[in-house]
Amino acid sequence: MRYARRSVVGTLAAGALALSLTGCGDGVDPVERLGSKTPETTQPPTAAASPSTSPGTAGDEAYKKWGLKSPLQFAPKPAQKPALPPAAPGKAQVVDRIPVPPTDKVVFLTFDDGAEKDPEFLKMAADLKLPISMFLTDNIASSDYGHFEKLRDNGSGSTINNHTLTHPNLRTLPFAAQKKEICGQQEHLEKRFGAKPVRFRPPYGNYNDDTLKAASECGISQVVLWRVSMQINNFQYAEGSALKPGDIILAHFRGPSELKGSTEIQMTTRMLQRIQEQGYRIGRLEDYL
Repeated sequence: MRYARRSVVGTLAAGALALSLTGCGDGVDPVERLGSKTPETTQPPTAAASPSTSPGTAGDEAYKKWGLKSPLQFAPKPAQKPALPPAAPGKAQVVDRIPVPPTDKVVFLTFDDGAEKDPEFLKMAADLKLPISMFLTDNIASSDYGHFEKLRDNGSGSTINNHTLTHPNLRTLPFAAQKKEICGQQEHLEKRFGAKPVRFRPPYGNYNDDTLKAASECGISQVVLWRVSMQINNFQYAEGSALKPGDIILAHFRGPSELKGSTEIQMTTRMLQRIQEQGYRIGRLEDYL
């Protein structure tokens, strides 16, 4: 729900694969729906109360405050963006992994929907300097777009992108209805944030040729999917059992009602721990696209 080596036909297949990985939207517990094969054994971390670090730096104590054993490692902006396959004429380009060299252990953080609006998460993201690519759904996020504006403007390089007006399965809709969902959210985001996004994620990772055409006509240049999704405690992988260089990670703005009592902060801490355990750095997705 989320190449250099894939054709447009291949990316359409990826959309179907992504459906099996989606945790997006319908209120069913994500682990039960997705059938995660990774045991849920991690105990929830507890964030200690301590002052935030100064703006612009991820201070020495920030990682301890948010339950990490060591500072996060961040990938610098590449001197040259990786080569992506060209989009088909009149259609948005599809990306589900960044084609970085196999030795470049970098992954990218994306969060969808916008249901949870925890002010403590804003502190966490600012303290740790997390570059988050947000994909917001209007009827879920618009009750407090200011929350996501604060996240965008915290100095970490986070961005706001399109995730439709109402979070439908676009493959079930005709072209005109798909275009309304995508263009309508473009207009809402432009009115609220001052600019139309150029990146879009289809709900559940489901799309077809009409989606790519509608997205392009709405001003979208790239449809961003994923290969790894964060559940409550662990990752679920589209292939294999470990992160791969260039993986785009899907997470959600979710609270305890959808996370079996865990908080957004606890889920994010576990996600960052898993990234560290596998020796990966965090990159800013937009620096590579």
